This record gives sequence, structure tokens and C-alpha cells, in this order.
Amino acid sequence: MAIEVLNNARIATLDGPGYGMIEAGALVHDHAHILWVGPEHDLPAEHANAARHDMGGRLVTPALIDCHTHIVFAGDRAREFEMRLEGASYEQIARAGGGILSTVAATRSATDEALIAQALPRLDALLAEGLTMIEVKSGYGLEPETELRMLRAARRLAELRPVRVRTTYLAAHACPPEYTGRADAYINDVCLPTLRAAHAEGLVDAVDGFCEGIAFDTAQIARVFDLARTLGLPVKLHAEQLSHQGGTALAARHGALSADHVEYATAEDAALMATSGTVAVLLPGAFYTLRETQLPPVAAFRAQNVPMALATDCNPGTSPVTSLLLTMNMGCTLFGLTPEEALRGVTTHAARALGLHDCGRIAAGLRADLAVWDVTSPAELSWRIGFNPLHARIFGGTE
Repeated sequence: MAIEVLNNARIATLDGPGYGMIEAGALVHDHAHILWVGPEHDLPAEHANAARHDMGGRLVTPALIDCHTHIVFAGDRAREFEMRLEGASYEQIARAGGGILSTVAATRSATDEALIAQALPRLDALLAEGLTMIEVKSGYGLEPETELRMLRAARRLAELRPVRVRTTYLAAHACPPEYTGRADAYINDVCLPTLRAAHAEGLVDAVDGFCEGIAFDTAQIARVFDLARTLGLPVKLHAEQLSHQGGTALAARHGALSADHVEYATAEDAALMATSGTVAVLLPGAFYTLRETQLPPVAAFRAQNVPMALATDCNPGTSPVTSLLLTMNMGCTLFGLTPEEALRGVTTHAARALGLHDCGRIAAGLRADLAVWDVTSPAELSWRIGFNPLHARIFGGTE
């Protein structure tokens, strides 16, 4: 393949301390992978005659990664937004038949074409901010066929847009109305056999669950995780969002890729995550939308060197967010992350939360997935609100 040099660039490699900045830098790629990166004056002679693409002194970072989304769904939950403003809690809405279950009803009735058509504008908004990798969960079907249709729709997105998609099986998201009061039976009858079917069809990259008082307990989630291990699939978990249920410790015991939300996680949980290598995925959009007050234990994560990723949690009820830049700002403003932590959270650590090793940094051998920004400092990416400074999005070396 043709080799190209991106020159006259300020490159935040995130491959080293701080931002891993290279001033007056250059990057060589073959329209698939990065071949070399470093100061422009050190450009290897073998690339001296390669085509040049002048970056005009702009900032180049790894492309952005959204490692926790629910973008395939039908319907909306604007009325619930009003209800929360009128004083109803998320748990009260869910127990009254709203919440996840209202989206389940709309998603079950939507055609495959409608699911894809409604997901594409959400995806396009993220792509416009420099995203090249997204995780998409099921979990709004809660019966075999719709769960499978959601996963197929997620796979289809990667055929319709220049983006990589990782699919996550989340049938253990809520107990559907037909199984009210029979959560164990739902795990037996729906979650486990549908996971086997989805895996057989090649639709699953990871397995997730919602461990919470309004969803499933640790014993029920453990059964799903045990099957995932048998099938050779990695796991992750919605844990400690609304209360402390022991989900984070469960995730750590199973060597989970990530524990997500984790507002009610403890210092002890952080120590377990450090030992297991589990990433803490922080979701400030849900924290903001639900007007929560329990902050995730960021200081404990720092003390234990637990990687912290950031993600939109794009979903219709608790985080209708389609902006990673806004998510970075909220991560700093609400959770006290530094701008460097926020940028690593949507690149390096987001890749790790998906079990990926070929992206999230700028280094030789990794994918040429890059974002070029009209900013003077990486901190601007977290500082601004409602402003998109993206100049170019490079996916596999192609704008």
C-alpha cells in the first residue's frame, strides 16, 4: 500500500508520560497501520520521498473510542425525563413499568430496518467528533429474537459507516414483564440459551449484565459469566451504579474487562480491580442526567493505578448523550478528572476496556486511527462545551 507522511504536526501519542507530546512531529502510515512516529527532523531516510500531508501545526491524537453504549434502540423516554424533574426517582420509574422496560416494548416492535435507521444518526454524531471504534450492547429485547436482532443491527452499522464495532450481549439487563418475580427462570429460559445462540452466530464480542437491586444479583450474574467463560468470551458489568451490591468484586473475580458506572464502589473494590486488571468505566452522562450525588471513588482508583475510561453510555433513559467531547468535559467537571485523564479515558483506557491492543495510542504497529484537531492544547478538548474542533478523522489511514 502507498505510504504517506503526516508532517508539521503536534502529536499527542499518549504513549508515555503526560500526553506523550511530540512537537514538530511526523507520522508515517501505510493506510492501515502506523509505521513510524517521532520528531520530523528524525524522519527515516527510507520515507524521505513518501507523499506528504501537511497538518499545519495541528494537534494529532489517537481517534476516540466509545467503550459503553446502547445506541441500538427504538422509541424515546422524554416523558421520563419530565417525571424525574417532577420528583420521581429512576428506581421508582423502573418499578412502575417505565425505564428500561418502556424501551424494550418499543424495540421489540421495531423492524430491523428501523433499528438501524434510528441508530445511524447517533453514530454519525459520534463519528463527527473523531470516533473510530464503538461498543454497542443488546439488552432492550429481553427475549431471544429481539436480542439477536439488536446484535445483528450493531454488526450492520460497521458495514454502513467507516467504523469498528464491538458487540456486547446484555440480555441480563432487566427482567421483562412476562418474568416478573421470576428472575432465575429468566436467566435459565432466555439469557443463557440466547447467549449460546448469539455466540454460535458470531454476534458476540463480550458479555455484560446489570447488577443492581432493580435488576440482577451477583449469583444470577455469576451464572451468565460462567457460561461466557465456557464460550471463551470476556465479561464486563454494570456495577455499583445506584447502590453497593458487590458487583465490582464479582467482576474482578471473573477477570472482567471493565466495571462500569461504579459510583458506589469502595476503596476495597478498587484494590480488587487493580489486581484483576479491570478498567473502571466512568459514565458521567448518566450521573448528570439522574442528578446523582454519589461520586465514583476516583482517588481510590488513582491510588491503586486502576485505569479509568470514559464513555457516553448513550441510551434513551439515563444518558441520551452522543458526544464524547461533552463526556470528557463532564468527566473533568463532575468527577474531577484531569484533561489528560479524560483524553486517555476515551482512547488508551477505552481500548483496554474493550480488550483491544491495536488502537488507543499512537505508536508503530498500531492502527492508523487518528483525530486531527484545530486546537493549541490537548486540554482544550475537555475545556470547551458544545464546540467541536475536529479538523479530520482518519480511519485506517483514510480520511
